[in-house]
Amino acid sequence: MRNALVIVISTAFFGLLLSEVSAKPNVLLITVDDMSSDSLGSFGAQLAHTSPHIDKLASEGLCFDKAHVQVGNCYPSRNIMWSGRYSHNSGVEGFFQVKPIAFPVMCDVMQAAGYWVGIHGKVSHSTPYQPFHWDADLTVGEDGGKAHIKDVGAYGESIRRGIEAAKAAGKPFCINVNISDPHKPFWKPNDPHPASHVFSANEVPVPGFLPDDPAIREELALYYTSVRRADDCVGSILKALDESGMKEDTFVMFLSDHGMPLPFAKTQLYHHSTHTPLIVRWPGVTTAGARDKTHMVSAVDFLATICDVVGAEKPSGIDGQSFASLLRGEEQANRNAIYKVYYENAGGNRHPMRGVQSKRYLYLFNPWSDGENQFKTATQGTVSYKRLQALAKTDPKIAARLDLFNHRVIEELYDVKNDPDCLHNLINSEEHQKDLASLRTQMEGFMKRSKDPMLDVFLNRDDESVRAAFMKQQQAEADERRSKRRKTKENNKGKGKNKKKAAA
Repeated sequence: MRNALVIVISTAFFGLLLSEVSAKPNVLLITVDDMSSDSLGSFGAQLAHTSPHIDKLASEGLCFDKAHVQVGNCYPSRNIMWSGRYSHNSGVEGFFQVKPIAFPVMCDVMQAAGYWVGIHGKVSHSTPYQPFHWDADLTVGEDGGKAHIKDVGAYGESIRRGIEAAKAAGKPFCINVNISDPHKPFWKPNDPHPASHVFSANEVPVPGFLPDDPAIREELALYYTSVRRADDCVGSILKALDESGMKEDTFVMFLSDHGMPLPFAKTQLYHHSTHTPLIVRWPGVTTAGARDKTHMVSAVDFLATICDVVGAEKPSGIDGQSFASLLRGEEQANRNAIYKVYYENAGGNRHPMRGVQSKRYLYLFNPWSDGENQFKTATQGTVSYKRLQALAKTDPKIAARLDLFNHRVIEELYDVKNDPDCLHNLINSEEHQKDLASLRTQMEGFMKRSKDPMLDVFLNRDDESVRAAFMKQQQAEADERRSKRRKTKENNKGKGKNKKKAAA
């Protein structure tokens, strides 16, 4: 009897374990495009009514106050998220495809773990190359038509179709839904895709990194209305999840891919470029309304964390470290700094930068800065940048800010605790040299661990000839890539013309 009793207890015990392991949560990953963290009420917005649906999600989950993405531009940022690798280890350093790849990304990992995996929006930006083998591109409707990227209702409809497709496949779902707003083009008056609330220029806050100017306020009003439309999309998504009856079985993660699409935010490594409003709701695990104000987590950690959440095997060679234990309310050591990487913009203009941000300071290294090389980025096409140019003609302070934007300096140091807008470069401050030395040491360690190709130029950062040689080699590689892409496009056009002639 004693042996039989042991067998009964063991069977029940292992049955319980099997039940725990097999009960995989669904996974819903929601991103917004080009939204600064402090544009949301739950993350300190100075403007009311920007984000009622996101704020509700925040009240039901865990918010991370010190979360960052690695870079302030979309394609590289998203590929770091879903590969778990810094750009120099995935090859996705800019807006060009990398194929073939010798490593799995989130889509592969989740499919191998038994998930049905779909995506809506940013399809070509979320994997190293396109087309990738998602189970479904949910932007394509049942009629074969493609949803408009600013259509609020389309986001909820995609979630409904994705959940039904996963059910039909007999699998839990993993859906990566990427909201276009508040990426430009912003909402505009009489927009066919309305927002539920429209903000005026006189009520919007002006971020400290921009001057308070009427034209800039007008652009910010359009931005904040687009933030509200992004929130409408989140509401549409979460309503569809609620109506499916799967809310309590679904792990939800919300974030922005980087900061607002204006100067000193997007395509930069400043605090507001990378600070992301990370929210996680994991029913039965995270505590509703909780805030993690201590641990620094970043986008490179997302894939490892999701693997732990669903019980999937982590890919070998990833750079990120899981923070799943923090979701359970535990402590985690070595969460005191994050590392940032930037290579180039969408046009292939090479301006490599590195950053290390601690809880107090941000250190930036800009090897391309030589006083003549001018930074090129999409935000130079904004009203705000053009106003900076106009105001700089008569305002020396704005002229100095514009010069920093265009030409930078080799090193920058900011006290982000007291100066989150990064207005005062402390690189030459005597009282901050000890902190600077510590950050430089951390940067060197990061570069060695991650096999960063910028290590040598960083170690020789005071040598102008080393920096110049490095930049010459970097731009030559970028130019060669662009040349190959142009030739490929020309060849493809030629093939298309020949097919038409043959058909005729």
